[in-house]
Amino acid sequence: MIKRIAIFFCLLGPAWYAGAQEVFKPRPSPLAIASVRYQDHYVKITYGQPQRRGRQIFGDLVPFGKVWRTGANEATEITTVKDIQLQDIVLKAGTYSIFTIPERDKWTIIINADVGLWGAYNYNPAKDLWRFEVPVLEAETRYEAFTILFDHRNEVADLLMYWDRAKISIPVKFL
Repeated sequence: MIKRIAIFFCLLGPAWYAGAQEVFKPRPSPLAIASVRYQDHYVKITYGQPQRRGRQIFGDLVPFGKVWRTGANEATEITTVKDIQLQDIVLKAGTYSIFTIPERDKWTIIINADVGLWGAYNYNPAKDLWRFEVPVLEAETRYEAFTILFDHRNEVADLLMYWDRAKISIPVKFL
């Protein structure tokens, strides 16, 4: 009986191992989180982090003038536990999707009520809550991975997005 069990595992083991490798294979664009905490405020952005890998990013991989999920895989989401001000809009506590429309010199930032979306394939502009524009700045260094982070200074912060040589800065105020 023990011999049969051993043969079974010898035959089935490699197939299970190969299947497990596929299940546990890391994503090419891993999940990333940017967060900031100030007093009783907490803001978290969850996004897929695509890599440049020598590709031309803006105007090619990410076309100009088209709605982008602002990352990879699932649509980027922002969650805030208290009201905040982004640019000139007040974002009530909750979870929202962030889409963008990149252009060479500016990006349109879209805050959308739909969440749990895969990419921008089912993006519904009727669910847009706000749109505003921000200029594209030049980053000091080239970013291989699309990166979102917060530059926090007391009751204000800058929400920063970097990829390749592009830099986007959105002022955030904790209300």
